Amino acid sequence: MKRTVAAAAALALLLGALLLPGRWYLLAWIPFAAGAWLVARTGRRAALVLVLLGGALLPLAAAAHPPNSSDDVYRYLWDGRVQRAGIDPYRHPPAAPQLRPLRDDTLWHPGAPWCVPDGCTLINRPAVPTIYPPVAEALFAALPARVGAFQLAMAALAAATGALLWFALASLGRDPRRAVLWAWCPLVALEAGNNAHADAAAVFLAALALLLAARGSNARAGAVLGLAIATKLTPALLVPALSRRRPLVALASAAGAVAAVYLPHVLAVGPAVLGYLPGYLHEEGYADGARFALLGLVLPQALTAPAAVLILAAAAVLVWRRADPDRPWRAAAAMVAVTLLVAAPAYPWYALLLVMLVAYGAPAEWLTVAAAAYLPQFAGDLGLSTATAQRIGYGAALLVVATGLALRARWSGRRSRAG
Repeated sequence: MKRTVAAAAALALLLGALLLPGRWYLLAWIPFAAGAWLVARTGRRAALVLVLLGGALLPLAAAAHPPNSSDDVYRYLWDGRVQRAGIDPYRHPPAAPQLRPLRDDTLWHPGAPWCVPDGCTLINRPAVPTIYPPVAEALFAALPARVGAFQLAMAALAAATGALLWFALASLGRDPRRAVLWAWCPLVALEAGNNAHADAAAVFLAALALLLAARGSNARAGAVLGLAIATKLTPALLVPALSRRRPLVALASAAGAVAAVYLPHVLAVGPAVLGYLPGYLHEEGYADGARFALLGLVLPQALTAPAAVLILAAAAVLVWRRADPDRPWRAAAAMVAVTLLVAAPAYPWYALLLVMLVAYGAPAEWLTVAAAAYLPQFAGDLGLSTATAQRIGYGAALLVVATGLALRARWSGRRSRAG
């Protein structure tokens, strides 16, 4: 009973921290760590209530504020508006003269930060086409054209993922209380509830694909994973782990799902369906190797991109060979975490996938990799360059992960000798 009360108090503190102004909401990681530890040691009935309650309330609390650190939701609103007007979202960038009749004072006004020759807008990169895959675009078209509606939708998807994780873990004979690591994670509340990132939808589908794969339903798991990839490309990192059992079936069903949702857009606009993805990689500095922060510490810039490709290819092969088909989340988490450490993105929402995998059963220290992106995101507020903040944040996370792996190996060796 005492632990239940203490866990509820931690949830209240976590809820209050998310409502703090400015960057103070990042203090929410402190009660999250304490609360997750307490929930893991609380009776299952009480833990179920706490997990579901926190999974619903925390994203809703974060949604009480306008988007704090991302303007992606305005692109979502625009893409949905374009589709409701009967225009393929990949055909024109927002600034195109063909779309001028769709402008209004909500998204286009003189005080907005993104400007083109004939106006200013809240939509980021208005001179380039959208980057989002077809399932995400369908979601944008289906939701009401209001920021609050998108925040509530992504908050609901985050809560649904927490419930799915509890059910999945219980049905697989694992401790369902691990679902608290997703349901109460501040990153989930902030990036799904506040910034309304479509990653919440992709992660829900990826979590369902993992459950189906663990149950041996490879064809269905591959199809659902394909839909996740067609929502946000990051779930493609799960392919090596989820294709360990009957790889041809899993890969064929995933590819079929991706092809099915892309086909109407390919027929409509052809190669333009790729959108801004190639340009985005150049803009972020991945094409020339400038943004591989940790690799840049030990390699010249010209070699960082080839080295990154080799590391990720080797990781994918190792993950495929060593993944446990009945518990694919551990190998999948290693693939995602290695990718984040190599790419060192300044966008925390890319790590939502990793948080979900940790809740399934991957080592908890991987959460430090998820949290690392907040340092480069707010580097300017700290007087740091983005590259320096990346190296500090992801370097510290790498140190924590390496320490955790070493300790686990040592404990495992001791248990083996004792046996």
